[in-house]
Amino acid sequence: MKTLCRISVLLCLIGAVRVGAEEEVLHLPIGDPAGKDREVPLVLDAITDAQTGELMTPGQLPARLADVRILFLGESHTSIDFHRVQLRVIEELLRAGRHVLIGLEMYPYTEQEYLDGWVAGHYTEDGFIELSKWYTSWSYHWNYYRDIFLLARDEGLRMFAVNTPREVVAAVRKKGFQDLTEEEAAHIPERINTKSDEYLRLFKAYFSEDDLHGQMTSDEQWDAMFRAQCTWDATMGYNSVQSFEKYAGPQTIMVVLIGSGHVAYGLGIERQAAQWFDGKMASIIPVLIRDDDDQPVTTVRASFAGFVWGLPPEADSLYPSLGISTRKIEDEDYRQVIFVAKESVGDRSGFQVGDVLISLDGIEIHERGPLNRLMAGKRWGDAVAVVVRRGEENVNLDVLLRRAPEDEDGDEDEDEDEDEDEDEDED
Repeated sequence: MKTLCRISVLLCLIGAVRVGAEEEVLHLPIGDPAGKDREVPLVLDAITDAQTGELMTPGQLPARLADVRILFLGESHTSIDFHRVQLRVIEELLRAGRHVLIGLEMYPYTEQEYLDGWVAGHYTEDGFIELSKWYTSWSYHWNYYRDIFLLARDEGLRMFAVNTPREVVAAVRKKGFQDLTEEEAAHIPERINTKSDEYLRLFKAYFSEDDLHGQMTSDEQWDAMFRAQCTWDATMGYNSVQSFEKYAGPQTIMVVLIGSGHVAYGLGIERQAAQWFDGKMASIIPVLIRDDDDQPVTTVRASFAGFVWGLPPEADSLYPSLGISTRKIEDEDYRQVIFVAKESVGDRSGFQVGDVLISLDGIEIHERGPLNRLMAGKRWGDAVAVVVRRGEENVNLDVLLRRAPEDEDGDEDEDEDEDEDEDEDED
């Protein structure tokens, strides 16, 4: 898997964006003026306080967060270690006597009733996954997040959907703010701050030249994407603040679980949330101690996050994925491949951009939810019988869910779909 910064930046808007963040993203001189000109150590299995450079244990973290009311806790969606960090932080806060609320990127706020029902114990796991449309709202495997959801249910921790429907943010990208319908505009805050040269610099840095959108040169295209990204950040920031204020007590802390790209340097969700919240906010981002070239990462920019937690690299994601992205064809009840990640399972299996998905294992595919649910049942080593329409013909693809072997230099070829939503709509 790639470094921390293989982050999902615009997945709910534009399908598969391979975020080509290089190790340099960890060292940009941007963000908090108190930290933008210095580095702090990154140590495996240690938490670094970026303000002081001190190393600490998880048990020491709650004392440093004693006056924090909203905590943005970054993640790489398909890294189990990132989710274990999230679980551990919540557990330590509970041990310290904090009243923990949990904000969730993966659900639009319109699905809040199902989270309330889950915490109240009204659903089985399978029932909750189905009724809340987990694999429609979120393509990543339920098991990455399962322990966090079980803890919330068992401890009665309120969980909040803080996102907005994907089609709304897509509309912002396509049409801008002025041309939104009244219904679309009702799903986003009235104030969205799109003025940040530093955030735009960071945003562009996430995209490599080899990525789907890394070759864009049009200012108009970049403006549209950045406008949508800011809308995404602002909506989640606004909903996090509203949920916190509704249930806040003296010891309350809202922990927002969200992709690290929204958290880095305080320029995304934290910058937007500050429009409505004057309390103390903080951020924690796990960081892999080796970069994409398997070179050690020993420091990060002090302004990157309030706290960084050093993690070991993972060779592959815990669960297999195709490494493709699709979108619904407007005039047909099928989905078309719009991106195939290099060296991914899909690439090695012969998927091509433009292919129309007809079926997987004999099951016709029309919507993103069933596709993601079917893939969630697969494990490394399994096979998938895929039929695609290519031009005027149907083509059978025998897809083998196998991890790429190590190359001659001892490095593993890697699926390019980490943190990538395999099936993001534009419609």
